[in-house]
Amino acid sequence: MDQEIALLIGTAIGPKEDRDEAEASMLELAELAESADVRVAGSMIQQRPAADARWLIGKGKVLELRMRMEQEGANVAIFDTELSPAQVRNLEEALGCKIIDRTQLILDIFAQRAKTREGKLQVELAQLNYLLPRLSGHGVHLSRLGGGIGTRGPGETKLETDRRHIQRRVRDLKQQLRELERHRSLHRARRRKNGVFQVSLVGYTNAGKSTLLRALTGADAYVENRLFATLDPTTRTMRLPSGKEVLLTDTVGFIRNLPHDLVAAFRSTLEEVCEADLILHVVDGSDPERGRRIEVVDNVLEELGAGSKEQLLVYNKRDLAEVRTELLAPPGHALSVSALDSGDMQQLKERIEQLLQGETIALSIPAADGRALADAYRIGEVISRHEDGEHIHVQVRVNARDYEQQAYRIMPYLISSDIQQEEPRT
Repeated sequence: MDQEIALLIGTAIGPKEDRDEAEASMLELAELAESADVRVAGSMIQQRPAADARWLIGKGKVLELRMRMEQEGANVAIFDTELSPAQVRNLEEALGCKIIDRTQLILDIFAQRAKTREGKLQVELAQLNYLLPRLSGHGVHLSRLGGGIGTRGPGETKLETDRRHIQRRVRDLKQQLRELERHRSLHRARRRKNGVFQVSLVGYTNAGKSTLLRALTGADAYVENRLFATLDPTTRTMRLPSGKEVLLTDTVGFIRNLPHDLVAAFRSTLEEVCEADLILHVVDGSDPERGRRIEVVDNVLEELGAGSKEQLLVYNKRDLAEVRTELLAPPGHALSVSALDSGDMQQLKERIEQLLQGETIALSIPAADGRALADAYRIGEVISRHEDGEHIHVQVRVNARDYEQQAYRIMPYLISSDIQQEEPRT
């Protein structure tokens, strides 16, 4: 199949200051298009007080776009916003070409990147949920679907376009994903029971999460300098300076205007972040847009219910740009590193261990109560101990999770605690 050639169209709706945001988003759209193997022939942005209900852009801009497409030899128009089904139909009729919006483009990239069975099922579910309201009668309304972006399912498959078949397939996909989630919950419970710490890498797409995973664990991880190079969660064992082992999980990268269908389909995977003892929020320290991108990631974490989790901001790519981390996060909760520097990686591991160690509790245990003393050693690291004949006085360093799970064992002997327990999620 010949490479598709596209013109990119953006809108700045509202006051003039929205123009900068629109231009930044269009640069990202160009990266997305190139990730989908589309050649970008050009782009245009229209400033409007409000979106046009019929075409999104104005009638004059539609005519200008048609001429531009003929001049550039473009056969696809990619819009930097989600279009309504009616807008897609109207634009196809006016321009005589395939119309793709930002959501459909991102879904297409995910379809090409998914490697695991679960990832493929999740992407297909998101694609079909997006496609359903865009069908006419029993089949797809587009006569121009052809091949290429917008028609590719996970792997080598072609997306189904019959409404009845899609509805049946959606039910089947949801059932398969529920079964996979059940298995994941069992594994998660087993890890909890064994006291294994969970650390999750999150961040904007292409921030360098997979490179950090490889540097911290020494394990192979797919690394490529492009958007959404990694989709499927990867978990590896990381050894901390004390010798303790924890599990480090790399998750799918976030992006502005992440499609709702995609978030919904990937929710069970993304919610693994909610179970983490610590979140490493990886930021490309050399990115001039890093402030906006941090905000995007924080908003997604909030949506998932992980906004209040213990978080360490990791400004990656220090070899390209130094960041003053003290201005950006509470003391001890931001670090500037280069994944290529072994000294930086050692420092990062030390900071991770400090944050996982948690706070200190003081206990006074009857000398004859061997079980309670054993429990004190079980729930954390005993950092001091002395006896006065009748009692054994110990200080134990514990993390909030272990304390929450095991506190009932030693509560009668508790003298003091610095632990602030998490509010239960509803």
